[in-house]
Amino acid sequence: MLQKISIHKLTIGMYVEQIETAQSPTRMTKPGYVRRPETIQKLKQCGVNYVWVDADQILDINEIQYKGALYQGKYASTGADIDKARALIDSSKQQLSRLLNDIYANKAIDVAPLEALGSDIVDNIFERQHAIAWISGIRDKSAYLMEHSLNVAFLLVSFGRHLGFDHATLQELAVGGLVHDIGKVLVADEVLNKPGKLTAEEFDHMKLHQVFSQPVLDSIPDLSQIARDVSLMHHEKLDGTGYPNGLKGEALHTIGRMSGIVDIYDALTADRCYKRAKSPSEAFKIMMGLTPFHLDPNLLRAFIQCIGFYPVGSLVELADGRVGLVWQENLDDLTRPVVKLFYSVRSHRFREVEYIDLAKRHDLRIARATSETALDINVDAFR
Repeated sequence: MLQKISIHKLTIGMYVEQIETAQSPTRMTKPGYVRRPETIQKLKQCGVNYVWVDADQILDINEIQYKGALYQGKYASTGADIDKARALIDSSKQQLSRLLNDIYANKAIDVAPLEALGSDIVDNIFERQHAIAWISGIRDKSAYLMEHSLNVAFLLVSFGRHLGFDHATLQELAVGGLVHDIGKVLVADEVLNKPGKLTAEEFDHMKLHQVFSQPVLDSIPDLSQIARDVSLMHHEKLDGTGYPNGLKGEALHTIGRMSGIVDIYDALTADRCYKRAKSPSEAFKIMMGLTPFHLDPNLLRAFIQCIGFYPVGSLVELADGRVGLVWQENLDDLTRPVVKLFYSVRSHRFREVEYIDLAKRHDLRIARATSETALDINVDAFR
């Protein structure tokens, strides 16, 4: 029998059939057992006021604790890793916000905090890369420039680590990612934040951010050449049609080629007010079409291997219609990760959470990458 109760009365072990928010008078269907306190907190954060529970279904708390311990030991990043990753990203946003404000106010720029932040990013990529991927995948559309710069820094460090770069180079790559779009602070707001396609004149103005970047970078004492190259080369193309300097062939060296790949990937996978995010696999297909004239095909293949065709935290649909988040990569076969399933496109209903290791289930396969926008659902409670 279904009972409507306040979200504040929801407890672990209850079976939730539907949820209700103030903004959505039509109740959303979301069946499943509540197994963790984080689920209740997520529902509250998503604005859920009431839940409809099946009073005839309730799990024994000992069973929940046993299964939870088994899951944590086998698949998940630890809670401590998630907390440290979240703290790093929050502090990174604060530092980057101060930097952008100082540039806008024409204040002197100190490279030391950037280098310290770059070092923290490198250390965290080595220690808790998957946790970082989870947290940084949750974007804030209203702060795209800051989010994009931070993501490019994380991605460049992961890419450089995959290629075997030393710690010092990785730190310089991180700083380069943080400052790579620094000239956009000086682009007209109506162009930078336009919710749609730019006109030819507006695009020409947007391209000036690379010109604006050079004197800003020159004003930062002790900024490394690698960091400068990340910033000044990420819009260059192998065939010489890029900007600002039209570099061609060998003149566009490895760091510049890497920065172009990472910048395009993060832009394609970002959800903006005027376009939905591409899935990683969709982005990679588009980027393969940019080789060999714009992007280096060998480096792009290496980047795909680094990120994974279905990265941790991405949303995928199986051939049987079930949908879930990629929970853990399978390094032996990037197309068969561990998936956390919780939704069905056939019934259009949320279902009880289930973890499937596709490396051990050859009767199942990923049919396609998908997104919350495409499915018209919110999956925050399952992250």
